Amino acid sequence: MSAKPPRVLIIGAGSRGRVYGRCTLQSSNGVVVTVCEPDDYKRNEYVRTFIWTDHNRPPPKGSSFADWRDFVAWEIQRREREAAGDPDVPEGVDAAFVCVRDEMHHEVVMALAPLNLHIMCEKPLATTLADCVDMYRAMAPLQSSKVFSVGHVLRYSPHNIMLRKLLLEDRAIGEVLSIVHTEPVGFWHFAHSYVRGNWRKESATAPSLLTKSCHDMDIILWLLCSPESPSSSEPPHIPSEIMSTGSLQFFRRSRKPKAAGAATNCLSCPAEPECMYSSKRVYESKRHQGLETGNTRWPMSVVLPDIESFGGDIEQARPELLRRLAEDYDASTPQSEIDARNWFGRCVFESDNDVCDEQVVTIRWDEDPLPSAQHAYKDSVGNRGAKQATFHMIAQTKRQCHRFTYVYGTTGEIYADSRTITVEDFRTGTQQSYHPKLESLGHGGGDHGITRQFILAVDRVKNHGWPAPRAQREFIGCSLEEIIRSHAMVFAAEEARTGKKILDWKSWWDEKVGAISA
Repeated sequence: MSAKPPRVLIIGAGSRGRVYGRCTLQSSNGVVVTVCEPDDYKRNEYVRTFIWTDHNRPPPKGSSFADWRDFVAWEIQRREREAAGDPDVPEGVDAAFVCVRDEMHHEVVMALAPLNLHIMCEKPLATTLADCVDMYRAMAPLQSSKVFSVGHVLRYSPHNIMLRKLLLEDRAIGEVLSIVHTEPVGFWHFAHSYVRGNWRKESATAPSLLTKSCHDMDIILWLLCSPESPSSSEPPHIPSEIMSTGSLQFFRRSRKPKAAGAATNCLSCPAEPECMYSSKRVYESKRHQGLETGNTRWPMSVVLPDIESFGGDIEQARPELLRRLAEDYDASTPQSEIDARNWFGRCVFESDNDVCDEQVVTIRWDEDPLPSAQHAYKDSVGNRGAKQATFHMIAQTKRQCHRFTYVYGTTGEIYADSRTITVEDFRTGTQQSYHPKLESLGHGGGDHGITRQFILAVDRVKNHGWPAPRAQREFIGCSLEEIIRSHAMVFAAEEARTGKKILDWKSWWDEKVGAISA
């Protein structure tokens, strides 16, 4: 433990803000001292849970703000008081977790940049390529003194750390030739988040490939593009081509059961009792993670943000839940009101969603051997030979975010399913299985992992005299350039999908991104 633990600010007290608050307290020496959240109940509950547990005394000044802009103004004034020698000035924060809605990331991070804080921004970095590059240019000059991370939590799960070690360090299946990686979102999970929820419309947020699967794309590049070690001077193996296909196949009006008639809300629908997407089935019953299971976390905390105020009394909470599920809109409702909120009782076939519920992305690499590393190769190309990756995102599956991956190599193959990694060795004819530690269910331990590594990096810089670039390499393990590259790959895939074409990666990068350090 350090004498002065890192002091943490959380911007956004929704489900991800609560995850990072909980992980900070459980898996690091960080101290959550401030939260910014516009919802009064969420903000006050966050303070009571993570910041100030002494309910007999009011929390210190600066513990919470309704608007993150109020924090920025307060922090500027605090620093002015500190510079003037005010003995009563409160201590500031060292780091910020940005957990607001995706479309707000750019504005918040750009406003925090002048404060020179360590920043962890929830994924995706931003909802447009231009904003991502803009954020890079704002954060790059600060890298000499501050670390920066993005919520690509899959890099930090014990399962994926072991998978990468087996592939890149141990060469357990020789050199990788092909990866086929699947993200099964889950039929009711997709309906919750991408049909009724925050991420249902590309115009309001971004394509589902970005909002849901950008860290899957990042994992693919981490395995096939990035150097084996973050400290390596070896250049990345840059892809040559990318293509994508996909569409909104199922959650559309043409798929609506005829028995539902003209109903637009589950609570007034004659087909509700038999419908697997019934909001009562999903949010009230014991079938999934609804009210009757006693669950007060996701997804119930999203549908009913003040669910914990009912003290676990299901019957007391039920009328309020049903009231909210009955909320609906019609042709007279202003579009701005429809776009501004979620509609968890809305028929999934009558929603205004437009993001893909199935998509495939194919990335191809050409041979690109390094002359300087020829002595380490067993052939002429080594680990920089021609290879391919195929990513598949699918909504209609029982598996819920339990990703699975097939990796085919020159001397073997691997099957990984988020819990077990099985290696088939063609040379020996043997099979070996690995069972990495499952620290938590949050992205296979990735939530705890990324929080721990970020706080450790901040702690090393603050208390142990480490240069920020060293902490970035050894604890974050991901550079700003990698963050931009993996996000750019998503935008390129979307351009390929909508334009029905194969993109040359280098030409596309030069045209769309160019010299990002300019």
